[in-house]
Amino acid sequence: MKFYITTPIYYPNDIPHIGHAYTTIAADVLSRWNKSRGNNVFFLTGTDDHGKKIAQTAKKAGKTPKEFTDELIPKFKEAWKKLNIKYDRFIRTTDKDHEKVVSKILQLVYDKGDIYKGTYEGFYCTGCEAYYTEKDIENNRCPIHKTEVEKLKQESYFFKLSKYKKKLLDLYNKNPEFILPDSKRKEIISRVKKELRDLSISRTDFDWGIPLPFDKKHVCYVWFDALFNYYSATRTKGKEKFWPADVHLIGKDILWFHTVYWPAFLISAGIELPKTVFAHGWWTFDKEKISKSRGKVLNVDDLIEIAGVDSARYFLIRETPLGDDGDFSEKSLVNRNNNELANDLGNLLSRTLTLIEKNFNSEIPKSKSELTFDIGKIDKLMKNYELDKALAEIWKFVNKCNKYINDKKPWEVKDKEKLAKILYTLTDSLRIISILLHPFIPETSEKINKQLNIKLGTLKDCKPNLLKKTKIKKGEHLFKKI
Repeated sequence: MKFYITTPIYYPNDIPHIGHAYTTIAADVLSRWNKSRGNNVFFLTGTDDHGKKIAQTAKKAGKTPKEFTDELIPKFKEAWKKLNIKYDRFIRTTDKDHEKVVSKILQLVYDKGDIYKGTYEGFYCTGCEAYYTEKDIENNRCPIHKTEVEKLKQESYFFKLSKYKKKLLDLYNKNPEFILPDSKRKEIISRVKKELRDLSISRTDFDWGIPLPFDKKHVCYVWFDALFNYYSATRTKGKEKFWPADVHLIGKDILWFHTVYWPAFLISAGIELPKTVFAHGWWTFDKEKISKSRGKVLNVDDLIEIAGVDSARYFLIRETPLGDDGDFSEKSLVNRNNNELANDLGNLLSRTLTLIEKNFNSEIPKSKSELTFDIGKIDKLMKNYELDKALAEIWKFVNKCNKYINDKKPWEVKDKEKLAKILYTLTDSLRIISILLHPFIPETSEKINKQLNIKLGTLKDCKPNLLKKTKIKKGEHLFKKI
């Protein structure tokens, strides 16, 4: 089976922070899990290079938008490399194949009669590249960024969004999995039922974007351009089979664009719709949204510096359900590193291998495992995007192994056959744990396998008694206590 997962394409107006990292790590976990299931996976991430926000930020820096974004893109790629994220393509909206697809679809939708010329008058927030009505704003400020919005009046081309109100409502009702979590689906249905106005999709006050093919004086609205990255990435040879996307993983602040504009654009263009848009929560500091302009930010290097890459990955996934908000705490990250990772997992491996070194000349004895494991529950949780619960279930097995070693007290067992069974049970269980943990903390998983002197298995290998007799290579403790 194929599995196509995307992150949003991020604005490259600054270096990536914890919010970017969370979405991309969660997507990487789902991508790796599906690969381990044997699925053919395509994992897409990238940057949204166009739009007024980028043009203004570049101007302040004394650079052209292209120069500015070209300098920042490597920062995103470096961050994902540091966090051990394995994407299949990094797309930019300035990529020629993407621009070509967007231009072609603009012409197609225009020819269909779904784009017309008019005048836009209203409020606009450059920070989130979004249009707002008077009732949306408070004290002339954007509801997301809390910054002042600008009032615009200019010639514009409009997309007939109102025409698709009934089709959108039918989509939500007939395909409840299209918007997840369920609370977000209800929120969107309520908003669409109230009002769905036609959407301004072009601008003339700047030129950093894709020109409309039917009127070169206008550039395409950044969201019409950006959303099609998910589709344009599958128009290259060999990638066509991946469309439609299985899941677009996004932050809740861009839910409206992805669940209203996006399906309407696709329906208009006659393109098959993605299966799911999953909106995760925000990471906050002191219950406030992460924002550089408001002094609430933690970049990727700072995050990694606290306790390392795998501790950061583990914390972000374990700390909060994917659909909920999470409040970042360095103390909580350190506690999870010290207690769950260093004590529960690290000590389990260290104690087991020390006993094998001492009693069996570093060779894993051949026996039969006394512990069983059912992967079905975890696989179901992963399919439902309940990543924190899946990780908690894996940890139940880690703790089951710790209880087993404490109950059996192998350091007191004199009978070699009984001791062999205990230590085989533990090493075989650690082999299974390494498979289960690989999508979440891949570097740790690889360290476990290296010390067990085995190769990483896949989910089909998560059954007992597959560990062969081998010579262990005990190494450093998996996690250092902070």
